[in-house]
Amino acid sequence: MSDAVSPAPSKDASLTDRLTLPRYPLSSTYDARWTVENQMGPHALWLLEWLAPALGLDTLRPCARVLDLGCGRAMTSIFLAREFHAQVTAADLWVGPDDNAGRIAEAGFADRVQPVRAEAHDLPFAEGGFDAVVSVDAYQYFGTDDLYLPTLTRLLKPGGRIGIVVPALREEIAGAEPPEHLKPWWEPDFWCFHSAEWWHRHWTRSGAVEVEAADWQPDGWRDWLLWCEVVAEESTDDFHVRMAARCAEMLRADQGRTLGFVRVVGRRKQ
Repeated sequence: MSDAVSPAPSKDASLTDRLTLPRYPLSSTYDARWTVENQMGPHALWLLEWLAPALGLDTLRPCARVLDLGCGRAMTSIFLAREFHAQVTAADLWVGPDDNAGRIAEAGFADRVQPVRAEAHDLPFAEGGFDAVVSVDAYQYFGTDDLYLPTLTRLLKPGGRIGIVVPALREEIAGAEPPEHLKPWWEPDFWCFHSAEWWHRHWTRSGAVEVEAADWQPDGWRDWLLWCEVVAEESTDDFHVRMAARCAEMLRADQGRTLGFVRVVGRRKQ
């Protein structure tokens, strides 16, 4: 772990205790209040910590150049710099680089994380410039396009890896209607959620990568539910409180039958 300054454990013992899970030892060292204040959906650090072993230490090695695509408020970018000593490009469309630059500097990683504003279909980076591309809770919004992955993987060095974690379905839904028990909460955007098998086939068909992992997170919905409950209670943003409370209701109704998370890792073909 880096010696640079990073978000310290929260002084709010109750909140820290609720968000300290043994399966996420690295994430548990970050200020719990900081993660709540900077969240934009599911707990991004937990998801990245689950993804990292599938990417491998040969990819997330010191000084590796990593594109964090759809980084939000750059928590995942700071995590990559702190835990793996990576050189990170923190790319997001909705959160401006000045906003992220302040957060990155406060954490002590201004020398390792470069924030940029970028749209996923217009990435201003050189071909072969990255050792890895990482995307947490973002890729589902643009990566279901059959033509997208070959365009993105051109940014990777031959043999470089792309790794994503996305909200997902345990199994694909037949027909045009959501499961009956989820209809009160279902949004059209949820049709971008897919199963691990779907993602494996989607990436294999692209011809751009060799798929090395595509799997469902066991009990990921429980972590998602816990996080939504915490955000609904602890966030100071009314929008996030409402969204988290609604998501928690949906997850309690589903009980892991349909919704959770999938990670996918592919290596760019030589």
